[in-house]
Amino acid sequence: MTKPNILIVEDEQKLSRVLQLELDYENYQTTVADNGKTALKRLTDQTWDLVLLDIMLPELSGMEVLRRVRRFDDVTPIILLTARDEVYDKVNGLDQGANDYITKPFQIEELLARIRVHLRQPRRATAQHEELRVGDLVVDVNAREVHRAGQSIDLTPREFDLLVYLLQNKNVVLTRDQLIEHVWGFDYFGDTNVVDVYIRYLRQKIDKPFEHPYIQTVRGVGYTIKEHA
Repeated sequence: MTKPNILIVEDEQKLSRVLQLELDYENYQTTVADNGKTALKRLTDQTWDLVLLDIMLPELSGMEVLRRVRRFDDVTPIILLTARDEVYDKVNGLDQGANDYITKPFQIEELLARIRVHLRQPRRATAQHEELRVGDLVVDVNAREVHRAGQSIDLTPREFDLLVYLLQNKNVVLTRDQLIEHVWGFDYFGDTNVVDVYIRYLRQKIDKPFEHPYIQTVRGVGYTIKEHA
């Protein structure tokens, strides 16, 4: 059986060595990159089963590495390692396409558990729906393009995934837990209020500039997309 291949992107030598030893012991194959430019080259040159990515890196920040990687690879699981505990940093990382985050200092057992969950989760397949629409809102899933009333709307990867799932379940009220499971993954460890944050982002882009809102809140339950009368 082939060992899962994990890239550790961490400039703190002691921590990267500990991570490598622990992961090698757990029968993972590991490679270490100690700066952002080296990490980006390794991510460009080969495929990985999972990436542990520190945010604070020399030469190229972890967030910039994440942004660039997600331009050509939106399926490899990426777990952010960060000393920051601000909500903005967590939301921004998820917004840019990270699958998870863990705040330093952390227990190695928790990190290993998260790695196991992400490696068990199947890689996302290409969506079956080529085009989704409600009223004058049209989403080309494969091209990842969104238009409303003929106007192009730019969404982040996470906003796009959330919109697609809402449209796939048009007129169905989805709970926060359902949205977390299908958009962030059942392995997401954060607060469910991240859903409210992203719903607000979506409304600002696809509802607020137009006359009729599509995203509806069902108090005490969750959210749905409905065509206006």
